[in-house]
Amino acid sequence: MYQEVEFVSENATLRGRHYCHAETSKPTIVMTHGTSATITMMVDRYAKAIFEAGFDVLFYDHRNFGLSGGEPRQEINPWVQARGYRDAVRFLRTSHQTDRVVLWGDSYSGGLVMVAGALIRDVSAIVAQIPVCGATWPDGAADQNAFDTLSELFETGDVGGGPADVVGPMPVVSLDQINAPSLLTPPQAFRWFLEYGGRHGSGWENKVTRVVPRTTVPCSPLVTAPHLNMPVLMMNGRNDEMVHCNPELQNAVFDRIAGPKEKAIIAGGHFGLLWEDSPSFVKAVTTQIEFLKRVL
Repeated sequence: MYQEVEFVSENATLRGRHYCHAETSKPTIVMTHGTSATITMMVDRYAKAIFEAGFDVLFYDHRNFGLSGGEPRQEINPWVQARGYRDAVRFLRTSHQTDRVVLWGDSYSGGLVMVAGALIRDVSAIVAQIPVCGATWPDGAADQNAFDTLSELFETGDVGGGPADVVGPMPVVSLDQINAPSLLTPPQAFRWFLEYGGRHGSGWENKVTRVVPRTTVPCSPLVTAPHLNMPVLMMNGRNDEMVHCNPELQNAVFDRIAGPKEKAIIAGGHFGLLWEDSPSFVKAVTTQIEFLKRVL
């Protein structure tokens, strides 16, 4: 059903799968996972359903995670991950002559697709699933000058960060926040990661380092939203327990999106739609497919 593919991004080889209808060229949905996960932790279920609905799909592990290369292992950097989307699109356009691409992201990547989508040429649509838009309002302006600076940083800026920008290494999840504090603290996160990450062959490790470089402009969808002119579906979790999915900031991003936009609220908090075959998953993927068929 799929081909294993690889492409280069930030001097590392990113690896994933390409679901492709052989008979005709289809719009391609470019997908990847959220914080510390891998593509076999529910992204593959969304990819398969979207493919069966008639779209091509490319989904891959972020740099430093899962099947993909890159060092240090298990390190998250939002700029690096956003550039991964850029290079995935470039790979499709050069190697497969793909005309129409859609960016799909979950959780941390749900916020990043609304950054990368404004910076990658001719993105046809965006699906931002339970997007991380921030816990608090970022410092600095979000005007045209800020966007121009962000664009320069995205293309050529030094976004490696320094020691003061690093959190970790530490567990992704833990039940003992006193003796073994983790990056993600809600018990719902612990339950989900241990279930899906604990499956054979997932490639998940309960270890993560987060690097958020102190750039002059943050890698934030609050800056890029006014430059999103393509159709955008923002899918939020009702009563999302993750602090970086602050609904005030999610709503602010949605309000700033310039192009056609739709919002869907899915029950089950942050992780409800990440449980396979659950009512929340079925509703989420059905809503996404209907959106993609309508706008493409």
